Amino acid sequence: MEVVETIAQLRTLRQSLKGRVGLVPTMGYLHAGHVSLVAAARADNQHVVATIFVNPTQFAANEDLASYPRDMPRDLNMLQKAGVNIVFAPKAESIYPSDFQTYITVEQVSQGREGGARPGHFRGVATVVAKLFNLVQPHSAYFGQKDAQQVVVIRQMVRDLNFLLSIVVCPIVRETDGLAMSSRNVYLTPDERQSAKILHRALQIVGKLYDEGERRPQVLRQTAWDILDHEKRVQPSYVSLADARNLQEIEQPIDQPLLFSIAAQVGKPRLLDNCLLPLALNTQEGATRVLGAD
Repeated sequence: MEVVETIAQLRTLRQSLKGRVGLVPTMGYLHAGHVSLVAAARADNQHVVATIFVNPTQFAANEDLASYPRDMPRDLNMLQKAGVNIVFAPKAESIYPSDFQTYITVEQVSQGREGGARPGHFRGVATVVAKLFNLVQPHSAYFGQKDAQQVVVIRQMVRDLNFLLSIVVCPIVRETDGLAMSSRNVYLTPDERQSAKILHRALQIVGKLYDEGERRPQVLRQTAWDILDHEKRVQPSYVSLADARNLQEIEQPIDQPLLFSIAAQVGKPRLLDNCLLPLALNTQEGATRVLGAD
């Protein structure tokens, strides 16, 4: 496994790769969810490039950029064991030199949910991902369903800017207690960790209602709000039921795949979770077809 920090080194190595290349972008502090992305990339490609970069432009001034968990030696060990060929771990000044002034804004699908709670977040995400696509020139790129709105934003950018690659969406990987894996879970105290499980519980109950025939959006949303209300350590930011393709909130039943998503503050971290409805779509094939494909 080659580890490089500069754009020049990355470009030199990329030119030597023959065959399909898969890209797994990460911000480091890896867990089994990231490893699942690498496994999917290895299954589809001859070479896998992973990136480790805590992207400053997607953090607001009041967010945890400085304290975001980092452990480069551990991350590199995990990526090597997972079979990554190249790791690109640039310094911030390589990606954003002092005269940098070009950003990408994806208009409609970045609104609401995380876009509403974190102004400017998706501008930073779209910009850094576009730069990584240009630098690595992958045939396919792999993202986790947990950040479903991010996936839809990136898919829209790929379509609008005519990037020649496929977006593959891998299912959420969960802890044994159902909590969606996240690098920020390390912030949770034991009591908060116990309370956080209710996010997945709410999704399970709403998903079961939907699969049993309930289609009224107001009933599905309110069911989740009522469940979350039982945990006082959990402070919901939103409960969203949207068309999974365009992320428009729905008020009447529609015959399209839906994205049911929740965000909540639990102690220090803000946790995200979601599921596709019907629940049968929550596979790599289903999530890619709904969230990632043109």
